[in-house]
Amino acid sequence: MTRAIKNFLGHLTFGTHLDAILLGNAAVIVAFHRVGDAPDPRGLTVTGDMFQRFCTFFSEHFNVTTLRGLVEKLESGRGVDRDLVITFDDGYRDNFENAAPVLDRLSLPATFFVVSQWIDSAVVPWWDQDDAVRHPWMTWAQVQYLHQHGFEIGGHTRTHADLGQVSAAVAIEEVLGSKLELEHRLSSRLDSFAYPYGRRENLAPINREVVKAAGFRCCCSCYGGINAQQSDPFHLARIPMSPWFLTPHQFGMEVAFGLSVLPC
Repeated sequence: MTRAIKNFLGHLTFGTHLDAILLGNAAVIVAFHRVGDAPDPRGLTVTGDMFQRFCTFFSEHFNVTTLRGLVEKLESGRGVDRDLVITFDDGYRDNFENAAPVLDRLSLPATFFVVSQWIDSAVVPWWDQDDAVRHPWMTWAQVQYLHQHGFEIGGHTRTHADLGQVSAAVAIEEVLGSKLELEHRLSSRLDSFAYPYGRRENLAPINREVVKAAGFRCCCSCYGGINAQQSDPFHLARIPMSPWFLTPHQFGMEVAFGLSVLPC
């Protein structure tokens, strides 16, 4: 099925309110990385215009809520009904410069999962090194500003470690270490965690237990899928947002009909 057909079906689905039936017991968590207009061969960047279109679509067709609020619902067994959570991974500066103003204008909450030792640094991750580019990180002042203005900050390890490969001892240093660093910088408790890379194989079962033991209340993946009322907060599914979605309605159609899970 082509993306153009999916876009058409998405308009039909949301125009006729069929989404209210298909997503009536579902919570959606979306994951962005970068928001900007620079070329990106890896598909980690959504343009500023497309980000605004997505956010407008979310606000019109979903109940956009905080990750903390969704976790509280799941913990208490309360129902979910087209709840949607907006998240960002890694801590790129364009999140602050390009995404946060759009979220502010539309009064939408979001969670920013940041790699604690990359903030205010000159680190270039391997994928940017391979592409011979450098995308700057947020400063601590910018992370603190987001926190002070109501956005949630979450843990994403200290160095973007693959928790499917490292030992439990290293995982403790990465997971708990990031939590303590962020809580010190923000003078506030952190509840939310998303593991780097986000595929099934990138979090060993023993290291998921490390996330729980560190005091987080949830753990997010990033290989697609939606969450039901019975979902375990430590197995939360997220949908990676990329240029694959040519329109918000294509995204909506794939989510509504369960096509948003990536092959692993």
